[in-house]
Amino acid sequence: MDNAATDRQFRKNLNLFDSTAIVVGSMIGSGIFIVTTDMSLVLGAPGWVLLAWLITGLMTIIAAVSYGELAAMMPNAGGQYVYIREAYNPLTAFLYGWTLFLVIQGGSIAAIAMAFGKFTGVLYPWFSESHILADLGIIKINSVHVIAIISILFLSYINSKGIRIGKIVQNTFTYSKTLALGIFILAGIFFLKNTEVIRLNTEIFWDATTNVEGLEGPVSGFSLLIVLGVSLVGALFTYDAWYNITFTGAEVINPKRNIPLGLFLGTLLVTIIYLLVNIVYIIALPMRGNPEGTTVIEQGIQYATDSRLGTAAMQGLLGDRASLVMAILVMVSTFGANNGIILSGARVYYAMAKDNLFFKQVGILNRFNVPGKGLLVQCVWACLLCLSGTYNNLLDYVVFSVLIFYSLTVLAVMVMRIRKPHIERPYKAFGYPYLQILYLVAAVFIMLVLLIYKPDYTWPGLIIVFLGVPVYYGRRVWQRRMGKNYTNEL
Repeated sequence: MDNAATDRQFRKNLNLFDSTAIVVGSMIGSGIFIVTTDMSLVLGAPGWVLLAWLITGLMTIIAAVSYGELAAMMPNAGGQYVYIREAYNPLTAFLYGWTLFLVIQGGSIAAIAMAFGKFTGVLYPWFSESHILADLGIIKINSVHVIAIISILFLSYINSKGIRIGKIVQNTFTYSKTLALGIFILAGIFFLKNTEVIRLNTEIFWDATTNVEGLEGPVSGFSLLIVLGVSLVGALFTYDAWYNITFTGAEVINPKRNIPLGLFLGTLLVTIIYLLVNIVYIIALPMRGNPEGTTVIEQGIQYATDSRLGTAAMQGLLGDRASLVMAILVMVSTFGANNGIILSGARVYYAMAKDNLFFKQVGILNRFNVPGKGLLVQCVWACLLCLSGTYNNLLDYVVFSVLIFYSLTVLAVMVMRIRKPHIERPYKAFGYPYLQILYLVAAVFIMLVLLIYKPDYTWPGLIIVFLGVPVYYGRRVWQRRMGKNYTNEL
């Protein structure tokens, strides 16, 4: 082994501006332009849809300020993986890393890349899920798969060239799409109101009606609470990836300040943006629509073509040509989001490799002082996932798995307060312990609802997590037979 390679260290290149850009840029991807369509089918009323987005935003901010305490205590490469390892044990940390690789990070990259390809089809109709290039039986490769995989390959290559070029790409795309979204919000709210649409949506503002199996039709009381929980799947996915900045802890300047502050500022800004964008949707399009409708107004939010709600809203406000402008915005948004996720994810696999829980080569930095092999492994798996299912399939897998480890990490704040009360805490979580308990109650309720009402994808997600147990112990036995130390027990 080259000693120079093993002696390489991460370079501190990320300031508060960069850290916030990773949070914002990783969060704002494709979901905000798509998932309100599914949420409107589940809830059927503008007021409840907005409330679902607000609840998810508040949960995200609570989690972010909780993670901030852990990040200030342990500003290491790997972030959340390190927090779970220190609060619990190597097995739990491995299950997180295992699930992150297989489902959370890999699935998010694939889902966002597929959305990038789908919106590319607005500009170039050749890119379509119905345009089959190769039928391999189980897998049918279409033209959207091609552009999605090319985007993953390109961003993985860019980020293998060092954190500096990765952050330049991130900052450029993050602040470009934030500015564009600001213009979209201002135009939609103040200049392009559709008074007839506003009237229609106002009449049904709190009249919830659902398509959830077994609860179809108008809902209220506990049934409404159930469908509200189901609707959060889309919003939770859209808010996801805010924690990616914790993975780059070793590369952040003054991490004890900049990571907690970047987490809070980033999640707060995105929550405000998401609420305002959804207000624009409600101003531009009627909530309820007709699946047989021929115009965006007739289709409404519920039946926007291919769930491309962002383009439908822009078309409803400005006409057909404006939808191309929105498509470009979504492409910029998804491209930037995937850059942030790809950039940060490999740091977790690096930390796992250092604990002998991943391929050894992944724990070595390349000549640009980034985990190049980790980026490569992540790239290959995400490309395979692009071929494995649709956007919504991956979304459901990701959300349930993420909720499990969100909850464990928020709980870790309490665990560390008990286990290591004297460790330095440059920042302490706001509202402790009441906000953390509130978060855990809400997360457990949502998970129970998803297990009951979305079993096709939530149960497989749970199984994937626990399949990591035999893998962990199998690897441990193998390493002992090979005469290697497995990892330091806590």
